Amino acid sequence: MNLDFSAEDNAFREEARAFIAENYPKALREKQDRGETLDKEDYLSWHRILAKKGWSTPSWPKEWGGCDWTPTQKYIWSEEQARADTIGILPFGVAMLAPVIYTFGTQEQKEKFLPDIRDGKIWWCQGYSEPGAGSDLASLKTKAERVTGDDGKEYYIVNGQKTWTTLGQHADWGFFLVRTDPDSKPQSGISFLLIDMKSPGIEVRRITTLEGGHEVNDVFLDNVKVPVENRVFHENQGWTCAKALLAHERSGIAGVARSKRGLERLRQMASTELSDAAGPLLADPFFKRKVAELEIDLTALEYTELRVLAGESSGKGPGTESSILKIKGTEIQQRLQELALETVGHYGAPFITGGHHNMPIGPAYAEGLAGDYFNGRKTSIYGGSNEIQRNIISKMVLGL
Repeated sequence: MNLDFSAEDNAFREEARAFIAENYPKALREKQDRGETLDKEDYLSWHRILAKKGWSTPSWPKEWGGCDWTPTQKYIWSEEQARADTIGILPFGVAMLAPVIYTFGTQEQKEKFLPDIRDGKIWWCQGYSEPGAGSDLASLKTKAERVTGDDGKEYYIVNGQKTWTTLGQHADWGFFLVRTDPDSKPQSGISFLLIDMKSPGIEVRRITTLEGGHEVNDVFLDNVKVPVENRVFHENQGWTCAKALLAHERSGIAGVARSKRGLERLRQMASTELSDAAGPLLADPFFKRKVAELEIDLTALEYTELRVLAGESSGKGPGTESSILKIKGTEIQQRLQELALETVGHYGAPFITGGHHNMPIGPAYAEGLAGDYFNGRKTSIYGGSNEIQRNIISKMVLGL
């Protein structure tokens, strides 16, 4: 693997860095610096700026408005966003649903949904997990019955419950897995539906997470009427779409560039905080070893990500490598959060909940680290738990 960047790649890096510096919304940066909760418009503002530039869809085919970037350019872009601490474009539409639509969808679905996803005009949420179907997603029970309406058109009537629906309180549309054949084998009786979240019969109910935030929700569907033309791919074959979407989701969860930036911040904090020996914590041999081990694992993960990008450039979609990226990427994120909390010690104990803005105790960088730690416990669970990913690797790679 040639690890040297070409002159064209270095020029692209400079262009990306300058664009972020000149165009990232000042108000959004200030909210991030103050640690405030971002709202729907905050997320969409950066998305729309990138869409206007033509940079909101790095991995899409060019015919649907993709950037036509090389794997190296995509890698550089992720690094520069992490370096500048920008928020990312939410993955639900751009990185997860769109590949399903342009791969399996009808021409009408592509023309209807892809432009609005690209331009940040529709906020999507994901309706996969259920109270009794998380890692064992194929056991989902949300039911969709096909009927003919009074207007002569065909519809699905959907009933059930989804849970852990991230940012569903803001969603305009959602993509849902539903059971359309209750008598078939689990994977073969599932369909993939696109549902307008303003449809009668949908209730989004808040779930308050451990650090006090509103990030996830329960979604209840009570006789929700969905046109059959909103089904992607064939009836009872939605599991094909589900697997493709999850592969893209797991690749994105790795967050290598963000973890590299997090490692830099960890080093800065540990160079300031004192150890029991009164010297910088980063000079403590035991703590220094933890940081070094983490950096080695992160470097190895980065090379795995580069191999996946190289495979994509040759037309190969994400495969079992996405499971590896998901496992190691989330474990590294959690280790970073643990070390950050260890670094600041008791200064990390107080954190803001319920919107009460108290004065922080200790250095400003310690504020919120406990909340990040608690919230980060989810990363090894969502997108298919890490235990399930190990089963996938053992079956697909090792043949066990």
